Amino acid sequence: MTDDDVDGPGEGVGRVLGTADATPLQFWTAVSPGSYLQLDDVVVTRRELPDREPVTIAGVVTQVRARHEGAQFDSDVFAIADGTLPAQVQEAAEITTTRVDPELYVPPAPGAVVHRAEGDARARALHFDRMERRIPMGMGRDGVPVYLNADFLDGSRGAHVSISGISGVATKTSFATFLLYSVFRSGVLGGDAVNAKALIFNVKGEDLLFLDHPNTRLDDGTRAGYARLGLTAGAFPDVRVYAPPRVGDSSGTPDVSSRLTGVDSFYWTLSEFCADRLLPYVFADADDERQQYTMVVHSVAAHLARHAQPADGGVSLDGVRLGSYADLVDHVVEQLNDDETRSEWAGSAVGLGTVNAFARRLIGSKKDLSRLIRGDLATRRPHSINTAESAQVTVVDLHNLPDRAQRFVVGVTLKSEFERKEKAGTAKPLLFVVLDELNKYAPREGSSPIKEVLLDIAERGRSLGVILIGAQQTASEVERRIVTNSAIRVVGRLDPAEASRPEYGFLPPAQRQRALLAKPGTMFVNQPDIPVPLCLEFPFPAWATRVSEAGRAPSETLRSITQSADPFAVVGSGGGADDDIPF
Repeated sequence: MTDDDVDGPGEGVGRVLGTADATPLQFWTAVSPGSYLQLDDVVVTRRELPDREPVTIAGVVTQVRARHEGAQFDSDVFAIADGTLPAQVQEAAEITTTRVDPELYVPPAPGAVVHRAEGDARARALHFDRMERRIPMGMGRDGVPVYLNADFLDGSRGAHVSISGISGVATKTSFATFLLYSVFRSGVLGGDAVNAKALIFNVKGEDLLFLDHPNTRLDDGTRAGYARLGLTAGAFPDVRVYAPPRVGDSSGTPDVSSRLTGVDSFYWTLSEFCADRLLPYVFADADDERQQYTMVVHSVAAHLARHAQPADGGVSLDGVRLGSYADLVDHVVEQLNDDETRSEWAGSAVGLGTVNAFARRLIGSKKDLSRLIRGDLATRRPHSINTAESAQVTVVDLHNLPDRAQRFVVGVTLKSEFERKEKAGTAKPLLFVVLDELNKYAPREGSSPIKEVLLDIAERGRSLGVILIGAQQTASEVERRIVTNSAIRVVGRLDPAEASRPEYGFLPPAQRQRALLAKPGTMFVNQPDIPVPLCLEFPFPAWATRVSEAGRAPSETLRSITQSADPFAVVGSGGGADDDIPF
């Protein structure tokens, strides 16, 4: 058997260089005249051994160079171009090994023929043949599907996804939603796909409010791209959208402008706020935990849980009925300012300065949280975010909320969902949580209630079936333990300073440079099965990303939970501006 008979993987494109060291893990290939290799191409070669079966060495092109052989000076290029100095152009490609079969780690022999890997040879080189359950992620540079091992996503052997890139260019949210679509529609979850849930927090514009509307911009080429991935192009079939109530609206109408149907308001009653001890999530900034008044926060929360009684939508406290969040704040501050009741609420060991710092911060929360914590709406009205009782995909819209209110909603919602999964005590059905701006909720420094919940999900969520798909502009500013516990790491377009950080050490040098130039829709995906991150392009969304793209939604999602219960309920009004949100 000769070098040219390497299991028929594809055309021969060159030979292993003899002028550069070849190692079992990396080697250079001289590219044959008339052939070419580009970054991300998959190649394979064979090493013959005495008295042993041949070793097949496969790898991915991680660098390509071209040079004039025969030139000594930089100016020789002009003489060579004029034909007065003989020289030859030679291209060479750096190959990073992805698989050695059988596992005899010997270097390829200089001069051995290198083939472009195709078909089964490509699948073996990228370990796709070892993936029992494969999730299509997109197309490789060669136009052939690239897969993700489901075992490292659903908790079987690993879990969680970290997506990094520049806002508006890296298409982090688009990739996260495509990954969800692929998980739900590819059949990889089998019968569990019917009950699997997704919780998506929408923090920018209203582009995630139309996941159940088909995209009117879909063309035959895009549909064919989905078909090559084994998917049918279409919208998410089962979506429920939640939005906060409008400011100053006593009826609790959802604060959305572009989507007028299938939207429900979410809020917490004063009774729930007190009984569930949600006060710490009002102080959810990482800086808060470094302040002494956190002792007051927990003391007041405990007092509210013990003494607040439900009363006609509001609460009764110390014989006083409180009907709004502002009333509750004012009452708490009044009790803390009273010398006789201060120690009962805040504890005897807390100084007046600390109490005043707590009071100032609490008073400042009235404007941000009054529309979310209500005493004027019927408690029996559906208002809770509960994925177990919602659609397959639950979208929580936060984009109209100020920062403090966003933190409160994210923290309390994740807390309740994680506690519900803990009580269930089983990993099935799976819950995928998509959260953008992760560096805001789980920063590297400091501590907060939200960060503790996210750390719990990152470290214990795998066993409970809670899968975090976190996105951020800068992975270097996210809590290390969350990034470390993410089995799948994805990178889009990066900022030059960010690309140099050690958090991206899994990217080969050439890929770090390419991440500075990556166009929207191009991602570098690192997974435990494959030693080299794979470059891929995922297809254009088959669901609407803004109102101008939205086709007709499925009839079952045109009515909200509230509308179903109350035929006279009014959901939304007006029309929204069509912001140009990049793909």
